[in-house]
Amino acid sequence: MASTGGSIFAGRLRSGSEKYGAVDADGNKVEVETREDEEQNVKLQQTIDLLLAAGYFRARIKGLSPFDKVVGGMTWCITTCNFDVDVDLLFQENSTIGQKIALTESIVAVLPRMKCPHRIEPHQIQGLDFIHIFPVVQWLVKRAIETREEMGDYIRSYSISQFSKHHKMPEDEAFDVMKQKAINTVLNVKEVYGPQRRYRRHDADKLRDEETRVQSTLLEYGRQYGISRVDKEEKESDKAAKKKAIAAGLAKETDEEDERAEEERIQALMSSMSAMGSNEGKVTASAVGSIVGMRSQEIQQMASEYAQKQAEIEQMDKQEKQGGVQQHKRLTGALKKQIELQQGKLDELQSKHKELHTTYLETQKQLKEVQEFSKQIDEEMEQLTEIESGANQGIIQKLRSLVAMNENLKKQEQEFKAHCKEEMTRLKGNIEKLKEEGDEVDSEDKARVNLIDKQYAADKEKLHKIRLLLAKKNREIAGLQRKIDEVPSRAELSQYQRRFLELYNQVASKHTETKQFFTLYNTLEDTKTYLNKEVNFLNSIHDNFQQAMNSIANKEAFLKQFEQIVESVKQNKAKAEKKRQEEKMKRDQLGDQHLDLIEKQRLYFKTVKDFKEECRKNEILLSKLRAQ
Repeated sequence: MASTGGSIFAGRLRSGSEKYGAVDADGNKVEVETREDEEQNVKLQQTIDLLLAAGYFRARIKGLSPFDKVVGGMTWCITTCNFDVDVDLLFQENSTIGQKIALTESIVAVLPRMKCPHRIEPHQIQGLDFIHIFPVVQWLVKRAIETREEMGDYIRSYSISQFSKHHKMPEDEAFDVMKQKAINTVLNVKEVYGPQRRYRRHDADKLRDEETRVQSTLLEYGRQYGISRVDKEEKESDKAAKKKAIAAGLAKETDEEDERAEEERIQALMSSMSAMGSNEGKVTASAVGSIVGMRSQEIQQMASEYAQKQAEIEQMDKQEKQGGVQQHKRLTGALKKQIELQQGKLDELQSKHKELHTTYLETQKQLKEVQEFSKQIDEEMEQLTEIESGANQGIIQKLRSLVAMNENLKKQEQEFKAHCKEEMTRLKGNIEKLKEEGDEVDSEDKARVNLIDKQYAADKEKLHKIRLLLAKKNREIAGLQRKIDEVPSRAELSQYQRRFLELYNQVASKHTETKQFFTLYNTLEDTKTYLNKEVNFLNSIHDNFQQAMNSIANKEAFLKQFEQIVESVKQNKAKAEKKRQEEKMKRDQLGDQHLDLIEKQRLYFKTVKDFKEECRKNEILLSKLRAQ
């Protein structure tokens, strides 16, 4: 049926909903007094406007908190000024208090390095103290704008250079083409119309004046320098002379004189030059004359030396013709032979001299040693005579007796050594004899030694077998010992029993807890089912109530239906009550069984205790009997 009215639950508030969001720990509403500072709001708006004007457009986002806007703007300004801040605000909006403190501390640590004139603390940024934040943001924005202006030209030039590396404008391409053509044309012109030398000067080292050398060089290439310059003193004198000449009306004559002097100077320079071209490499007559004039004395000296050498050569030729050369050769050969013979004799004499000299040195050395030794002996003899002549006669006699005793002992030692040698030879002979006799007895001993070896081998084999049997017995004993150890003792059994009981109790408690949870779940499930049915009944009653009240027939049908519903509810209640009684009876029966089991357990523990006591008494009696 369609519902004609609103729900019966309309107008009720949901559980846990409050009109105000501020609640205390007990869930009660708390009235919070908020006070807005107009000056702070004005500074906040000015700060945001300043950041927007600087280019930080994230401040327009309405979803961001003032803290995120301000801290993000400050970080953006610091980064624009080429300073590093360890802050990532792009993904950390609405941070926790710890994160906010870390962000503000990072920003405050960078400001002194940027030489910020304004001081600010982290808690002021975190607490949104815009009165103190605004000057810092204002300074940062100003610094960021200045940095961008400074970097603008650099970035523009860098972008132009990067563009020029990879791209070209049409004007640049046309300029490159024209540039190459112009370069080729200029090179061709320079090659065609290059300077050509027409004259060569042979006495360039005589020119001391720099101006004269310059003019001479220009004349060599076919150019005239013009009227030569003179020193300052000459210029001043010329100027003074010109002034006087002008005053006298003789200016024209002075100019003509200067021109004539310049022409004469050029002619003088040209006179010492030779033309280039086909005559290159030839020497002119004037050049030869100048060379002869400069080197006349040297030429005369060389001519005289040449004449002397020529005369000596002629004289030597005459001597050769007369046969003097052969006689000279014979004489030189004989003299060379005599020189070689005398040189050999000299070498022999020198070697003999060296040998005699070495022997002489050795004998001299030996003589010195002998002389020193004799001198030492003489000194000792003198000391000895002095000692004997004095009051040391008794000591000397004693020394003499000791010396005699020493000599006697040495003699006895020698005799003893000789006796030992004789005894050693005698003993060696005896050993040889015994060896010869032992060879005869060896045949009898070998049989006895073989018998002993056989008996030793048999005993050794027997010992080996006994050791094997002993090892086998030890293994069996070890196996039995392990089996005995595997059987638990009484203390271990009691400990196992306690542990099993604890485990059983733990499992039982967990099982009981699980059963209780199952029972609770089933109970709640049944309660939910009944409540759902009740809600459905109430909703159907509410939905059909208005329609049933419209007519008497509908009203009677509605009442009959309502009575049937009540009757079915009573029947369900009776069934549930009956089921509850049955479960209660089961519980009572199980309780009685539990009490019986507890009584049996008590009797079991009592019996075990009595048994342990009797066992203890039995052990005491057995110990007494054993002691007797």
